[in-house]
Amino acid sequence: MSQSRTGGEILADALIAQGADTVTCVPGESFLPFLDAAWDRRDRLKILAFRHEGGAAYAAEAHGKLTGRPGVCIVGRGPGATHASVGVHTAFQDSTPMVLLIGQVDRPIRGREAFQEVELAQMFLPLAKRVEEITSPDRLPEAVARAFAAAMGGRPGPAVLILPEDMLAERAQVADVERLVPALPHPGPCRLEKMVDLLGQAQRPLMLVGGGGWNAESAGLITTFAEGWNLPVAACFRRQDIIDNESPSYGGELGYSMAPSLGARVKQADLILAVGTRLGDIDTAGYSLIEAPNPKQTLIHIFPEAEELGRVYRPHLAIVSAMLPFARRAAQLSPPTRIPWTDWARSVRDDHLANRIPNPCPGALDMGQVMAEIEKRLPDDAIICTGAGNYTGWPQRFHRFRRYPGQLAPANGSMGYGLPAALAAKSLHPDRIVLAFAGDGCFLMTGQELATAKLHGLAPVILIVDNGMYGTIRMHQEASHPGRTLATDLANPDFAALAASYGAWTARVERTEDFAPAFDQALAAGRLAVLHLVMDPEAITTRTTLSAIRDKARAKA
Repeated sequence: MSQSRTGGEILADALIAQGADTVTCVPGESFLPFLDAAWDRRDRLKILAFRHEGGAAYAAEAHGKLTGRPGVCIVGRGPGATHASVGVHTAFQDSTPMVLLIGQVDRPIRGREAFQEVELAQMFLPLAKRVEEITSPDRLPEAVARAFAAAMGGRPGPAVLILPEDMLAERAQVADVERLVPALPHPGPCRLEKMVDLLGQAQRPLMLVGGGGWNAESAGLITTFAEGWNLPVAACFRRQDIIDNESPSYGGELGYSMAPSLGARVKQADLILAVGTRLGDIDTAGYSLIEAPNPKQTLIHIFPEAEELGRVYRPHLAIVSAMLPFARRAAQLSPPTRIPWTDWARSVRDDHLANRIPNPCPGALDMGQVMAEIEKRLPDDAIICTGAGNYTGWPQRFHRFRRYPGQLAPANGSMGYGLPAALAAKSLHPDRIVLAFAGDGCFLMTGQELATAKLHGLAPVILIVDNGMYGTIRMHQEASHPGRTLATDLANPDFAALAASYGAWTARVERTEDFAPAFDQALAAGRLAVLHLVMDPEAITTRTTLSAIRDKARAKA
């Protein structure tokens, strides 16, 4: 039997045993025994202190995206837990492995609405794959192992552990649980044979890749499969890094920045090979590109969790498999000697290449040209981070993702994600360029995390795209209620001056010709760098202007 340890020590050792090396947090009195234990283990367990629980939870979620193992965040009871819930929701909808640890009031006073008490199990049950409250310190190792198993098993996602403060201070003798190696579902040979048979009958196939559970090997192998079979591939919303965007098979991204031509191709396809994606409403344009429940296209759906297959769509062939086993088997399949869809595949690729040509951008700062300058300078292993908003259309449409993982972006459309994600990326990969885009509204959701960058010496490059409004909502207002906008104007600070107060290298950029030299200096700064890009409000998307949207809406009225 191991020696007596506090619950905080047992928790720290259990996390280390499961392979965790980083915990994000905002410190709270409800888990002081854990922080004390982490002090003695700081050579094995790094604590990244954030300024808001939402930022800490986002960073843990990004850590899970980058590593494939659960990112870990610990927060205090009540307010801390509610703040962190945004990261849990992101992990759930993005299929990202994550474990959230939450302090709770002492066991003897539970149920009396004690200070900051919330019934956390009820609160998080719809948001997480597993929620468990630990009432005895000797149950901590198995509970942590269960949380990691839930986070990584099947469709990845978040697990939540609730930790009463007095339980963490109590001592117990218990052995650690060995590191979990998740059991991955594999595709059966009969299912693969049926997939090959259906592909052989297709004339216009299209593969869609997305969801969670990918790694560098599976992404590389699915690209090999696509190229070997000359299959055109579309990446689902904010999953562009799964396929090398320079591959002749890559045909662009579904979602809000989708090229109209790609949407038409999805409808024209006679077979959809959906790998890893749930085929949600963003990827399918509100279930219009692929009709639910009975799609017009032949649907082969590969997903790691059986319960999802058939839940929304009735596939012609359902294959329960994790991404790596499927990609390994798919890459070994021999393509037919004659591929009948060669012209179709070439046309999908040609459409994508045409979509890379930017539309005219109003104003003195042309974001299409800005993206061209960025593309000239970024290495293949750069990590691109975004939050949510119309500004994300620029990197989503024009950046060429080459390696996995290279994209950190919330598929649930959660604002404020980009900066905390960039800090997680830089903590894991200090030698890689990490570039975060943030809108002016998006940035101030988590802008205080510049202090976290300063505290921990993390040095991403942040581009703040400032058009003085909540651009996505303004766009929808003008489309639905032209000229009757309310609550979408923003009064912004001088973002460059604000970032400079945190010790960042900064510049304000208002003209296209000033961007490239400023960006070069930011990349060479060797410290946190922030560029404040001042945009014309008319440049509302990569394809149209605010006035054009308003005029179109008025013409319909």
